[in-house]
Amino acid sequence: MQRSALRFTLKKGVRYNSGGIGFIGLGNMGSNMAKHLIQKDKVVVFDTSAAAMKDLEAAGASCAASPNEVAKNCETLITMLPSGPVLEKVYFGDGGAIADLKSGSLLIDASTIGPVSAKDVAARLSDFRFCDAPVSGGVPAAAAGTLTFMVGAEDATFEAAKPFLSLMGKNVVHCGPVSAGQTVKVANNLLLASSMIAVAEAMLIGTKLGCDPKTLASVLNTSTGRCWSSDTYNPYPHAIEGEIPSSRGYTGGFACDLMKKDLGLAAEAGVAAGINLTAGSTALEMYKKMSEDGRGGDDFSGVLKYIDEKLRL
Repeated sequence: MQRSALRFTLKKGVRYNSGGIGFIGLGNMGSNMAKHLIQKDKVVVFDTSAAAMKDLEAAGASCAASPNEVAKNCETLITMLPSGPVLEKVYFGDGGAIADLKSGSLLIDASTIGPVSAKDVAARLSDFRFCDAPVSGGVPAAAAGTLTFMVGAEDATFEAAKPFLSLMGKNVVHCGPVSAGQTVKVANNLLLASSMIAVAEAMLIGTKLGCDPKTLASVLNTSTGRCWSSDTYNPYPHAIEGEIPSSRGYTGGFACDLMKKDLGLAAEAGVAAGINLTAGSTALEMYKKMSEDGRGGDDFSGVLKYIDEKLRL
């Protein structure tokens, strides 16, 4: 597979040369992110799912047989993977990308792996330009190209990565050195999980005591309790307008098991920071129980249904 360098103009007029983009990890988030890159550049992809690869091939990508084949055909490699151990396997395992990375390659990891893991991986990739760039916004924002990227990198690496990230998101924030993006991300998801549980309980109290869910949500969303979990991603079915997981049986979106993983990373970060997490520990236990009940694949907003069905007095 040959990759020719392309020169193109971004939305804001920024121009740069690309030696081809590699993208590894084509789940609900990664597949949507990669499709925005395909509109502007030649992209070679890899995933363990043949169906995901076929979908991206239909969108215009070239498919590789392994991570190292991706590395052979790009100078910018983006990863969007479910955990730190999977990222390490992609880079350092059999057929891993590190064997064929070009000198000076730009490596952008958009996975959520936590600050401790990010530092470890970056140390092993010190001969390349590495940045951690976890995202916020979920699948809808990935599809719309409006993600927020929280980036940890040296200044020059951030400037090199920003044009690529801008193709997939509308907010690209330099949070500090390597691992800072992960720190901000786990802090965000700690807050998100806790707020989702609180909104679920509030919606259940109100509706069980006779309030119309749409009226209740409308009041919450114009009052001091307003938050993203209430006004954009409300866990009560059809309480707000929009195609969100609660309106389709808690399918798609951000899985309970992924939120459980992120809360574990937040707990790890809390230990590193010397903070005894209380709300975070409660949220982690809640999502652990939800997962153990066989709901690990449900969207994390399905915590409302779990509370309603399993935690009644």
